[in-house]
Amino acid sequence: MAPKMTSSRKHHLKSVMLAIAEQRMEKEKADIVAAKEAYLNEHCPEPSLPGTLEELQKICKELHQKIDKVDEERYDADSKVTKGAKEVEDLRFKITEMKGMKKPALKKVRMSADQMLQALLGSKHKVTMDLRSNLKQVKKEVKQEATGDWRQNVEEKKDKKKMFEGAEA
Repeated sequence: MAPKMTSSRKHHLKSVMLAIAEQRMEKEKADIVAAKEAYLNEHCPEPSLPGTLEELQKICKELHQKIDKVDEERYDADSKVTKGAKEVEDLRFKITEMKGMKKPALKKVRMSADQMLQALLGSKHKVTMDLRSNLKQVKKEVKQEATGDWRQNVEEKKDKKKMFEGAEA
């Protein structure tokens, strides 16, 4: 294992790194200024202003043509950037489609039907959903056991048999 670095050593290294970074930033700024001056000298030479009106109008027309050309280039660059951004957005959308949307894990919520309706419709709608009130009332018929005479049951069955036989005929 390497021994730990002391705090004074850390501070010294940090200050050296900051000094180097500061020098590089100053050099970078100077390079940018020099490149800007070189570009301006190359593309925008010092104007020699003539004394006559026609020559000044000619220079103005040339400047307007250069401005129009620069505007066209700026518009083209802007449209390329916009088109590229749109393509990137479309590709991101396709990637998410290919991956598939992950469904979030749903939590169980215990809510009555009335609470759900109130949450969906808001508090201004008073809706009660008593499911039992809408059901039909059915009376249960209690079947009485035949505790009476067995002959009575036989007579009833004969009557039913005759009814079915009569229907077939």
